[in-house]
Amino acid sequence: MMLSKPVFLAFRGFLVLCLFSVVLLSAFSVFAQQSGLSVPLLFDSRERLAKPDLSSLVRLRFLTSVDFPPFNFTDQNGKLAGFNVDLAREICTELEIADKCQIQALPFADLQKALAGSQGDAVIAGLAVTPELRREFLFSRPYLMLPARFVRNMGASVTGTTAAGLAGHSVGVVKGTVHEAMLAAFFPAIKAQAFDNKEALLTALKERKIDAAFADALQLSFWVASSASDKCCALFDGPYLSEHFLGEGMTIMLRQNDSVLTAAIDHALATLSRNGRLQELYLRYFPYGLY
Repeated sequence: MMLSKPVFLAFRGFLVLCLFSVVLLSAFSVFAQQSGLSVPLLFDSRERLAKPDLSSLVRLRFLTSVDFPPFNFTDQNGKLAGFNVDLAREICTELEIADKCQIQALPFADLQKALAGSQGDAVIAGLAVTPELRREFLFSRPYLMLPARFVRNMGASVTGTTAAGLAGHSVGVVKGTVHEAMLAAFFPAIKAQAFDNKEALLTALKERKIDAAFADALQLSFWVASSASDKCCALFDGPYLSEHFLGEGMTIMLRQNDSVLTAAIDHALATLSRNGRLQELYLRYFPYGLY
């Protein structure tokens, strides 16, 4: 799910606490590859997007933020790192303009204004795609979807391996969220129990006050793998995707007059999806999988 500013701030701290040390990412990647985890292809393998001529491009300045791990953050050496940062570099390499590429970090709240003021050329930071933004900016094709998932307490007696087995069980959700609405729409037979926040939800799940929970897969995957869960729980069924509830997916935002650059980025994303480089980045930063 793409993140609006309030939602982003609400779980930023949660993600930071659940993230493993960045020095362990390579080891996690090995685990992920051995486990057969994969990211769904968002580009048709038969689709061929033309590569625009960027010979007249002076430079390409990507803008991001530093407080949205594991997508964009500063590592232990104070350098920009993360899935989005590495993806920006891969895009530049694929377009053969690596020597013209720059990546700059700004406060999240300043990104839109900076792009509009030509202080950068593309924002890759998890901005939510909205109708209002589409009237002012262009967006690349999605390169990653953030699905919803169930997580179950391993002590609960759940029949089967699908969400149908949760009928009659207590399933927690954070009240007032898109996940609460999505759970009601997708699974009307499931008895939902609303919690005020994510922390209360996961505490109840860990203490077996509820049998399962339904929430954002990104947060759940890191929580399940972290010491905070005390190995109580596991992801269950899914993933569940819905543009209506969860948005269009992660994209790159550009100015309205940069249609050629937008097409070039789409070409690079499609190529990285087909040649496996996008999959490699996914495995590096999401070792326990979102899907």
